[in-house]
Formats: sequence, structure tokens, C-alpha cells
Amino acid sequence: MSNKLLMAFALMLVIEGILPFVAPAAWRETFLRLAHMADGQIRFIGLTSMLIGVVLLVVFF
Repeated sequence: MSNKLLMAFALMLVIEGILPFVAPAAWRETFLRLAHMADGQIRFIGLTSMLIGVVLLVVFF
């Protein structure tokens, strides 16, 4: 179980690192826009992201 969790974490880091590596200016602009959002908007984005992840896990596993 811990091996799969570590593999999933490593894959998440690889996927999250793609945009800053390929398009650093676009990543910076996106990050700046995110920094200016209200806390509620950021929480909604986080909740939506988690729900999509859970749905994908249920559908594919």
C-alpha cells in the first residue's frame, strides 16, 4: 500500500512540474491570478479538484 501511495505522489509531482517546465511565463501568470483570488474561490477550486480526483478513482479503480 505505501509503495503505491509513494508512486502516486511521485506521479503527482511529475504532472505538476510539467507546466512550469514547459511554459514558465504562463505558469507565473496563472499563479499571480490565483494569488489575487478570495479564499472562498481558492477553496472552491480545491474542492472541485478533489471531487474530480475521487470520481476518477471510483470510475477507473
